[in-house]
Parts: sequence; structure tokens; C-alpha cells
Amino acid sequence: MKGPHRYPLLFNPKARSQKGRRALGFLMDHATRFALYATNSAEEARELAAMFARSGEPVVIAAGGDGTLNAVVQGLAGSQTALGVLPAGTMNVFARELGIPFDNLARAFEVIEEGRVQEIDLFEANGMPFVQMAGVGFDAMVIEETTWESKKVLGPLAYLLAAVKVLGESPPKMLVTCDDGTQEEGVAVLAGNGSLYGGQFKLFHKADNSDSMLDVLVFKEAGYKLVLDSLRGLALGDLEHAGSTVSYLQAHSLRVTADREVPVQVDGELAGRCKEVAFSNQDPGRLRVLAPEEPIGSRFAEAVKAMVSWTKWKPVEQKV
Repeated sequence: MKGPHRYPLLFNPKARSQKGRRALGFLMDHATRFALYATNSAEEARELAAMFARSGEPVVIAAGGDGTLNAVVQGLAGSQTALGVLPAGTMNVFARELGIPFDNLARAFEVIEEGRVQEIDLFEANGMPFVQMAGVGFDAMVIEETTWESKKVLGPLAYLLAAVKVLGESPPKMLVTCDDGTQEEGVAVLAGNGSLYGGQFKLFHKADNSDSMLDVLVFKEAGYKLVLDSLRGLALGDLEHAGSTVSYLQAHSLRVTADREVPVQVDGELAGRCKEVAFSNQDPGRLRVLAPEEPIGSRFAEAVKAMVSWTKWKPVEQKV
């Protein structure tokens, strides 16, 4: 008697985090449901995913963090093969965006088994597909400066220390030109297909990953003004607050031109350095993903927002 179909599943066998090790344990416990393929590089994951798509596999599963996910997405781009997600990384931003349980692999696998397909926009930066967001300048510089060794020892603090170092450097000058002719100058750019950045926070509050548009944040000042505006915007859910130096744009496509080569990241992975980055809708511009019907909101982000709002409006007691 023939058993159930085994999903092709791509994973990184060198996962060194505690969460990665737990994921490997889950895969071994459910090995009869998966055809396991250990990948040693993003290139190998991309090529395997593309091979499965060409052979007509209905579903390919990515088990890992956002880096593994992005590599598999690149392989599936332009195909009818649906992406299944087993979140096993640190942030799992894309899983959070779609409401896929990011802290329970058994529940995430139930989403795959349910087979509900959602089509989302697929954009590219200089030809490299991404599903969640991309950055030019500051945040990519922070990723570039943060080593795996420092992340292992310091955790999220490693990114903070890298950010402090980057803040002290002379910022690049950038010109953003949208497809409708709108132009903005700045020192750093973020482009979001989804609403979340860094996991918990809704940075692109107008974003809809099925509207064929990118939401674009142009940071006009460097240094600690950039940090303060960003933190306040994250807490309030609105980076366009009064006095902000951040511009919020929406565009079907855009081009970022810098006065020197700057790092670029897509879905949290470095994509090299360049002076010009073209953002456009990947042809045919859609990706099929297995996702739950009702996304799970970020309770932490909502709590922070509520706390900030309460503090803002709470009357100050007067001393007699």
C-alpha cells in the first residue's frame, strides 16, 4: 500500500542555534512525511527548489530562517509550485507576516497539511527576488558588520553594537525615483512588500503584499536622529509622525541611486554592494504560499503601541 506523499523539504544541516537543533529533531521525528534534502549553501537550496518546480512538485518546504526561505523563494520564482514554511530561524519575519505559527513546528506543519494557498507579490532588487523587504544603506550596513560569532555570544545586542559603529560613519547620499516620477533624497532606504520589519513591529503600516506595490521609507537624516525617529515610529506604528525626517512612499517600481557603493540586503540577507538598485515586480509577479486563513497578530507590538499611547495621553500630576 502506497503511503502519503512525502514533501520535498530543504534545510540547513549546519543549524547551530538551539531552535535550529530542535527543528532538526522535529524533522527526524516526522521523516516519513518528508523527502529531506540537506543544503550547504543558498545556491544549492535555490537550485534544488528550481529543480522540484520544473518537475511539477505541488509543494516545496523551506525549513529554516529567512535566509533559507529566500533561497527557496528564488528557486520557486515564476513557477506554480507552492511554498511551505517550517520556521526554524531567529526572527522568521515572513512566517509572522502570514500568520504561520513561528514558535510551534507542529502547528506550522498543520498549516501545510491544510493546503490553503495564498498568492502574494514577488518583487526583486537588481534581479534578486524577495518576499518581505529589502534595504539599501544603513540596515544592510548593520547586517554586514554583524558576524555570526558576535550573534552567538551577544544575541540581538550584536546588531545594536554594529549599529552604533555604523552610526558613526559618514552616510551615503541617495536619490529615490519612483515609477510615477516622485523623487526623494535621503541617506537610507527600506522597501517593504509586507508590513513587518525585524519580526515584531509593523514598520510599513500601509503595506499589502497582494497590491503589486512596494511601501518605501526614505530616511533623510543620519546619526541618532535616524534612530530616534525609527524607534518612535516603531512604537507609534507611524514613521510619518510630526517632526519625523522619514518619508513614506508607495510605488510599483523604483530606482535608488547612491553617490558610492553601498550594501544591499534582501529578506535580511546581504546581496552585495552597488551604486544603483532597481526595484520591480518579479515576472510573473506572484508567489504561491501555504498560509492560514486568519493571520496571527503581534501581541507584543500591540502592547508596546498601547503603552506608548497611554503614556502620551496620561495627564501629568501637578504638585501643589
